Amino acid sequence: MAQSRVIEEHNERWHIFTDTDAVREEVTRRLAQTAAAAIGRSGAFHVALAGGRTPAAIYAQLARQALDWSRWFIYFGDERCLPRGHAERNDTMVHNQWLDHVAIPIDQVFAMPAELGAEDGAANYRRTLALAPTFDLVLLGLGEDGHTASLFPGHPRNGEAVLPVHDAPKPPPDRISLSAPRLSDAHAVWFVVTGEDKRAALERWRRGDDIPARAVRPDAGVDIFTDVDVVA
Repeated sequence: MAQSRVIEEHNERWHIFTDTDAVREEVTRRLAQTAAAAIGRSGAFHVALAGGRTPAAIYAQLARQALDWSRWFIYFGDERCLPRGHAERNDTMVHNQWLDHVAIPIDQVFAMPAELGAEDGAANYRRTLALAPTFDLVLLGLGEDGHTASLFPGHPRNGEAVLPVHDAPKPPPDRISLSAPRLSDAHAVWFVVTGEDKRAALERWRRGDDIPARAVRPDAGVDIFTDVDVVA
């Protein structure tokens, strides 16, 4: 088990690790445990996934584990409006790193139809989520500007469960994202944030600045797993 320092305050639990590998190891371990616990309670594990380099490494580690994949239900926190199979799509990365190597039934993987465009894709995914329960776990990252999923500064965060995103400050400009309230509709929300390039965003979070990530507020609070020590 990776060693960390844990600080809890303001309904936030900060897990501070010495390096990125330790973060990945611990999140992977906890993810497997959380899935097993959810399956034991309800017979299924519903998880919403993040994109990004650190989650990609976690998904690759999961692919090497022997878990009860038949009970996993996979959703996505956001997606880029690009053709299916495009290398820059989150679902392409998740399939390459993990889903193509395990036995999760294909009808239990709910990709965002972002190839339809932001408006139509968001409307379609709203219908999908109307049949979904509260998530057992939501995995999120944190951008250098404080964004999470595709909820960017100055853009809408609330409203319907799934939001069309236009004029994103990172390419491509059109995206689909779960809203802050839908991301908050979870038994657990974990932010996985690694690298010194995220220090300024984490410091803003700690100061209480109004960054998009802080709009995700589940009843149980959030866990932040990081190798950047911004906790005095």
